[in-house]
Amino acid sequence: MPRSEARVVTDRAARYAKQLSAHLGRKITANWSEETGRGELTFSAGTATLVAEPQVLLLTVEGAADSLPQLEDVVGRHLVRFGSRDELVVEWRRDNGEPGLVHRIEEPMADAEG
Repeated sequence: MPRSEARVVTDRAARYAKQLSAHLGRKITANWSEETGRGELTFSAGTATLVAEPQVLLLTVEGAADSLPQLEDVVGRHLVRFGSRDELVVEWRRDNGEPGLVHRIEEPMADAEG
């Protein structure tokens, strides 16, 4: 099954993974284990695995090739929003060598009047 991975540098990996699991768990099946630092999100289009390590949150999404962008978007967009203070960046790499989506907090637009 096609997959895409991202390594998100943060010293709060477990906190963000738990928050992401709790938030998305309102609409999908989500599991998070404080003991193992691992979790899984089950979407209709595929799955996402979350692994918290000391300085990085490892994300993996798996699904049909045409579902990968959607899975990358949902997981990456929500995580970046939760981690806006820490300016988290989620850069996906697909197992076929193609780059995936990139998520980061966008700079606010400058006021046109100056």
